[in-house]
Amino acid sequence: MVKLRNIFFSTVALALPLLLSGCNAVVLNPKGVVAVDEKHLLITALLLMLTIVLPVIILTAVISRRYRASNKEAKYSPDWSHSYVLEAIWWGVPIIIISILATITWISTHHLDPHRPLVSDKKPLVIQVVALQWRWLFIYPEQNIATMNYVEFPTNVPVTFLITADAPMNSFQIPQLGGQIYAMAGMQTQLHLMANEPGIYEGRSVNFSGDGFTGMAFTATATPSEDEFNQWVTTVKSSGTPLTFDAYKQLAKPSEDVSVQNYSSAQNALFDNIIMKFMMPNTPLQDSPANLAPASSN
Repeated sequence: MVKLRNIFFSTVALALPLLLSGCNAVVLNPKGVVAVDEKHLLITALLLMLTIVLPVIILTAVISRRYRASNKEAKYSPDWSHSYVLEAIWWGVPIIIISILATITWISTHHLDPHRPLVSDKKPLVIQVVALQWRWLFIYPEQNIATMNYVEFPTNVPVTFLITADAPMNSFQIPQLGGQIYAMAGMQTQLHLMANEPGIYEGRSVNFSGDGFTGMAFTATATPSEDEFNQWVTTVKSSGTPLTFDAYKQLAKPSEDVSVQNYSSAQNALFDNIIMKFMMPNTPLQDSPANLAPASSN
């Protein structure tokens, strides 16, 4: 029995590094101001919970050993049933911990609200995001370009993502920059992020949405400077093809594992029309949705 136990623990010890070698805990390696705050919140909550969990684990081992059947020196008190001191400890300590967690959660919920603009002296970059089957369309309304499965923005510049879906409900996330936000047809959600280090980050769908869900990923690049971002915009304008309403209709058809595509221009009000077609289904795509009711927001 002892031999089998030793073999088991030896196997676990050897296999664990191999299993963990392929893991990349991106949430614990934040590169954005929002993700940094989320990491601190996660670690704080974990440490607070461990103040209860660790003593319970330790006491379980101590009590099991002390009051084992073979220990004849352990005090036997069959009539003991109550202790005000112990009651105060195992009710008081959890209440204190829960109160602290509740306070932290209340403050953090407002501070990390995805609709809350980030504090910065720089003008936010607006990027419109459309979740399709099964890829991501990014529209830059101010730069008048669009991309498929690729998004780029400058470092230390706040980015306002306006998100909707022209497909089943999805969820948008760049884990190293911040949390997720849902993409829903006929609605617009918001997510404010800002990278504090240049780099290439993975973004993906984090809500199951059908057959092509596993391949619904995109690349997010944070350029070192705004000048480099502007150079990229110029390159897209000169190398891409226009994204017209007709082109979008073809683009919106379900397709899996789609490569990166650039569009030199985007049809006026395309994003608004995508939202409005679910609120007024009989209304065709058109250049200006000014005569339509405003889109709902979540």
